[in-house]
Amino acid sequence: MIDITNQPNGMKIMKKFFSIFGTILLLLIALALIFNEPIKEYAVNYMAEQHMSSLTAKKVKANEKKKGQYDFKKVKPISASQVAKASVKNTAAPIGKMAVPSVGLYLPIVKGLSDDALSTGGGTMKEHEKMGKLNYALAGHYMTQNGALFSPLENVQLGDLAYITNMKKVYVYKVFYKKIVAPTAVYLLDDDEHKVLLTLITCADGGTNRWAIQASLVRTLPANKTTLATFSK
Repeated sequence: MIDITNQPNGMKIMKKFFSIFGTILLLLIALALIFNEPIKEYAVNYMAEQHMSSLTAKKVKANEKKKGQYDFKKVKPISASQVAKASVKNTAAPIGKMAVPSVGLYLPIVKGLSDDALSTGGGTMKEHEKMGKLNYALAGHYMTQNGALFSPLENVQLGDLAYITNMKKVYVYKVFYKKIVAPTAVYLLDDDEHKVLLTLITCADGGTNRWAIQASLVRTLPANKTTLATFSK
């Protein structure tokens, strides 16, 4: 019998075989991981934490100039492939941070409603909305009970405090409204010149309805080491 490992061509064939086999094995492992819900949530949390830890006022200023996607019809349920794509090349533009400490929610605020944006944090729902003015509306995915992204919002109670920051100021809101509404309840996004609101929207009832949470502005603080600590777990 000829030992192909001792032949030049045989060595090339063996190396090619193991290279292809290794690549296929890695792909199968990767597919198994991204379709595993806990791993998917881990990837989402990792992306969010990366943006939270690296965000600066300078980055916010640069990202505010970028364009966002605001077509509600293009928003799809979060998928494993969507998370995998975002984890490889994420185009989300963080423009702030949000926190609802009572339910353990700490996320970046990102511009618009693109797949990458909503795989990372809470997305702005209106193109020209400003923190601390009128009705600042954010949307986020519901993944699992007590899971990542906006999942914890179903546990919010009236009177809880919600915080947002653009790294220059910290805006403190108090929750006064929490209801399950139809997807058509877009009136909740309307501005009222007599109110300064924060509106948070996520899925409910398996995606057929929406959780709508509204809070009113109660305080505005300078962003410094002490106030920004609110956005750390």
